[in-house]
Amino acid sequence: MLDIKWMREHRTELAEAMRKLNDNEAPWEKALALDEERRNILARVEALRAERNTGSKQVGTLMREKKTDEATQLKQQMSAIGEEINTLDAKLREVEAEFEQAMLRIPNPPEPDVPIAPDESGNVPVKFWGDKPEFNFTPVPHWDIGEKLDIIDIERGVKLAGTRFYLLKGAGARLQRALYNWFLDVHTSEHGYTEVYPPFMVREEVMVGTGNLPKFGNVLYRDAEEDYWFIPTAEVPVTNMYRDEIIEAGKLPIYHVAATPCFRREKVSAGKDVRGIKRVHQFQKVEMVKFVEPHTHRAELENLTHNAEVLLERLGLPYRRLMIATGDLSFVACIKYDLEVWAAGCGEWLEVSSCASFRDFQARRANIRYRPAEGEKPEYVNTLNGSGLALPRVIIAILENYQQADGSVIVPEVLRPYMGGLTVIR
Repeated sequence: MLDIKWMREHRTELAEAMRKLNDNEAPWEKALALDEERRNILARVEALRAERNTGSKQVGTLMREKKTDEATQLKQQMSAIGEEINTLDAKLREVEAEFEQAMLRIPNPPEPDVPIAPDESGNVPVKFWGDKPEFNFTPVPHWDIGEKLDIIDIERGVKLAGTRFYLLKGAGARLQRALYNWFLDVHTSEHGYTEVYPPFMVREEVMVGTGNLPKFGNVLYRDAEEDYWFIPTAEVPVTNMYRDEIIEAGKLPIYHVAATPCFRREKVSAGKDVRGIKRVHQFQKVEMVKFVEPHTHRAELENLTHNAEVLLERLGLPYRRLMIATGDLSFVACIKYDLEVWAAGCGEWLEVSSCASFRDFQARRANIRYRPAEGEKPEYVNTLNGSGLALPRVIIAILENYQQADGSVIVPEVLRPYMGGLTVIR
């Protein structure tokens, strides 16, 4: 959520930001109009209450002076003012509700150096690492590898839950477990994160706090009876850990990491993304979340992104870092990097991490503040998050890049202690 004071004072900049984001539906003009109406109502109510207070005192004076007729007439006038105040209070509640809904649908303006483009075609590669593997045979995609090794079972996953579900079996399931345990160990022992085990279902206001609601309700899963929402990422519960709190001076930065299942409605009906386990409704992910002081958010984003890159480099997986253009930015991000890993069997780059800064956008929605110094007035924190990393696409990259001519797959060296010493999946 944006600062309404900033919006009033920077209308031109706000309009330009919405143009860059290619967002013609953001109700920022409506929000400003409702804000003006709200302030006018408040001013009128305040004036009427002052008039009523003065009149009430005059009624008392007239009664003491035994001027009954004048007192009765003034009482009637005060009663009419009271009715007008009640009417305006009801109107104010209506306007404030509309204002709140409009504010919740305005996206975060981009940072000045974000590339301007209407869509993902404007994303800019800013880093490449590693060489694509070369084979003396034709590499095959992960769905063929997984079926032949009996470690991925898409058919039975569909039987259990429908399309876009799958099973991992044997070494496949163990590979996933090895990956997220290793991710957590690196982040907690080397990168300074504190591990969190959060709920996988949350209340509606928690989804609002991170910007998933009200805009993206159609891609979320919900238990209507209990009004619980299944998390699309650990970012949602972890960011809201400090909602409606003031973090005391000297406590920032705070780094948290969590491994959770994620639940999303993937609306893909045709094309190459249908095959395999690239786009599914349930997947495992390790998420990094940061709470920082505003002046540090860009440096923290670089550090956060590097934390994810370290994992790919140690796995020996070629990747590229993209700076995301305005037309492809998420609703809440002011700047974002995507890390895409090369998958040799599919012959494409697969996103395995999005690392973003939100400035105080989420903090305003969730009311997360910090005290810059002892005794100072609280300010809104800045929040960041990034995948560190997302599965099953890392599994896809390992299977396809480490595949051998005989159909086996070499286990990356860093994972072997987590795989019971297994070096090759046969």
